Amino acid sequence: MLIGEYTHTIDDKNRLSLPSKFRKEMGKKIVVTPGLDGCLFAFTESQWKKISGELSQASMLGSDARSFNRYMFGGATEVNVDSIGRILVPDFLRKRANLKNKAIVIGVQDRIEIWNDSSWKKYKDRVEKQANTLAEKLSNVGAL
Repeated sequence: MLIGEYTHTIDDKNRLSLPSKFRKEMGKKIVVTPGLDGCLFAFTESQWKKISGELSQASMLGSDARSFNRYMFGGATEVNVDSIGRILVPDFLRKRANLKNKAIVIGVQDRIEIWNDSSWKKYKDRVEKQANTLAEKLSNVGAL
């Protein structure tokens, strides 16, 4: 399971080091996609196959399904993890997530999220203030 929050630098060649705790679980090739809330998502190959299969089941006749699939698949890229655990973040994804020289890498159970450090802080502060309300909403739908 991918969990935790880590701060890493992006070098001048757009390489980001994955947290050592994530490297074995992620494998030698991962898929990086545009995420939600301003971050990037990174999936193992097997998790990506599962997610892409589920997304592909949505009818292409529906505008929302077409739009979301274009967003996810059109921006997805396979990247190799090098021998010291780094990935190359393509320029178009780096710009999309406004990544500079520092990134926050978080594990969210079945995926990694890669955030601009200031965007993550703002998002995290906002969610922490809403945690009790969010928990209440989740309890109403049977979570936990």
